[in-house]
Amino acid sequence: MARNRVPGLFITGTDTGVGKTYVAARIARHLVELGCRVGVYKPAASGCRRAGGTLVSDDALALWQAAGEPGELAAVCPQRFAAPLAPHLAAAAEGRSIDEELLRSGLDYWLTRSDMVLVEGAGGLLSPLSHHQYVADVAYDLGFPLVVVARNRLGVINQTLLTLAAAATFRGGISVAGVVLCDTEPADQQDPSRQSNGVELARRVSGPVLAELGFQQAAFDPAIDWLRLCKLG
Repeated sequence: MARNRVPGLFITGTDTGVGKTYVAARIARHLVELGCRVGVYKPAASGCRRAGGTLVSDDALALWQAAGEPGELAAVCPQRFAAPLAPHLAAAAEGRSIDEELLRSGLDYWLTRSDMVLVEGAGGLLSPLSHHQYVADVAYDLGFPLVVVARNRLGVINQTLLTLAAAATFRGGISVAGVVLCDTEPADQQDPSRQSNGVELARRVSGPVLAELGFQQAAFDPAIDWLRLCKLG
């Protein structure tokens, strides 16, 4: 049930808090600088803050701003919940439930007004979105190649390989554009693995390690042809 009538990428992670939004926002800015109309979509978010009588996803806000504030902010993340739990549990805490069809159809708003679409998942690839659906289900159905964001710390090799193995086997396989290693905090001198994780990952993954993005680093080094990667799907 692929909906990718325009090119795009699905940004997922090895866990929550690994830098997915940080990476996705920088991809969005790069594509905007190339003159692309960029749509940004986050199917569901929990842990949202209340502002002006409505729930706001800071991740969705960051994506929307990075893309040049296209369309309506509410359309970036149509299912928003307050509790910092898996989305279906956060919804239940409010007496609501996840709309599984909207997880997919919410993208249609962006397909009609964008040259490229970036979708950001919630948590990791096998994080549950509802009682029966995982992030991987939505990623598979939308049909965009995955960018796997991994936090640069001790343990990242195992976490990344497990995520890639899950992508390769889930419902026959989800294509992967590559891996981005991300520093989500200043360098920790107590974790020497940060200096070798990139090289070690590159030796072990079947797809490319696209880049290592340092803490608060504004641009990817080396530069990445995100336009080409969007068109892989």
